[in-house]
Amino acid sequence: MEFDKAKLEWLEYDLLEPYPHVLHGTFSRHGGISSGRFASLNVGEGTADKHEAVKINRELLRKAVGVPKIFYPHQTHGNAVHRITAKNQEQAVQADALYTTEKNMGLGVTHADCQAAIFYDPVHEAIAIAHCGWRGSVQNLYARVVETLQREIGTQPHNLIVCISPSLGPEHSEFKNYKQELPKEFWEYQTKPQHFDFWKISKAQLAKCGILEKNIEVAEMCTVCNTKDYFSHRAEKDTGRNATIVALKP
Repeated sequence: MEFDKAKLEWLEYDLLEPYPHVLHGTFSRHGGISSGRFASLNVGEGTADKHEAVKINRELLRKAVGVPKIFYPHQTHGNAVHRITAKNQEQAVQADALYTTEKNMGLGVTHADCQAAIFYDPVHEAIAIAHCGWRGSVQNLYARVVETLQREIGTQPHNLIVCISPSLGPEHSEFKNYKQELPKEFWEYQTKPQHFDFWKISKAQLAKCGILEKNIEVAEMCTVCNTKDYFSHRAEKDTGRNATIVALKP
């Protein structure tokens, strides 16, 4: 299949602009080959879309980023963090966060309302990516990522840069059973009855880890409000998945 990068659309983050060797992007739903409710750049393998279409869409993204491979984990809405290396990149992994210090190795997560977060440590030249829905927030997945980087490669939180994708916004983040589902420390982030601002929750969790406010960028684009450009599970139910990808240029 002929590759046309011009048909793809993606969001790049301002905080990563000074680091052109950090290849990254949150891709919109445009420029792929899927049809119907999956139109058109659906990369979600767990959806009811045709397997071959998803495979081709993922290949389009790989070519756009320009890496030999993009590693996607099997996401479980948990808090597992897994290191990807040249030796283990062929293994299937159940995790919602990945990290690597190796060049030319793409890390990707898929999402439709959940947050996708890119972490970059410019001191140790390490990247991480996380898929974080409300369950991930409850389990404080972002803290697990920071703790793992700190423990395993010596990352200092104040050096980290974190960029969070378009995701479920506070106007549509309704939790009717929030007293059973969300911890009490989240309740102060209600914007109106039963609605919560997970953008602010994420910022607070990252700040508590020691990440500087100036090093946190949240897109603050609601996927439910922008189904023209992004898949949204809450708005569309049986729908596709967007991708956020990061890699270190060799």
